Amino acid sequence: MSVDSIPGQALPTENQGTVTAHDLRSVMGHWTTGVCVVTTEVSGRQAGLVMNSFASVSLDPALVSWCVDRSSTNFGTWLETDNFSVHILDQARSHHVPRFTRRGADKFEGLKTTTGTTGAPALTDVAARLDCRIWARYDGGDHIILVGEVDHIARPQAFEPLLSQDLRRP
Repeated sequence: MSVDSIPGQALPTENQGTVTAHDLRSVMGHWTTGVCVVTTEVSGRQAGLVMNSFASVSLDPALVSWCVDRSSTNFGTWLETDNFSVHILDQARSHHVPRFTRRGADKFEGLKTTTGTTGAPALTDVAARLDCRIWARYDGGDHIILVGEVDHIARPQAFEPLLSQDLRRP
């Protein structure tokens, strides 16, 4: 893979032909995305994490996708599960981010949850929630791409999404 120049703009070419993880992270860290928490449960083990790779894939059928790092603490759970819930956050719900980014702690301790329509833990204090069943998993290098079919959408009110930008600047 290489970095090509954009007509009318001079771009550095020192990385031509060899794009490193650092190079990609330094560019993608500037890309504005929404922030979500995704949750699941397998054999009584709850898992949840913050992600910003959430995307709509198809309207018919209703499909969404997101990616999980192979080095994630609960990676095995994401390989085993047949369902998940995506919780879209807004500014008022940004308090979920520190809880679901910490390693080693029970992320659900003291948190009020219900069960979504697909069986995944459902946070009650979010801007919107999509309950999904696994449609497919794909190899994505150091990540796995999960595609889910949306079974139910809970959207209690209009909202302005919590945005992520410059999270991983070099």
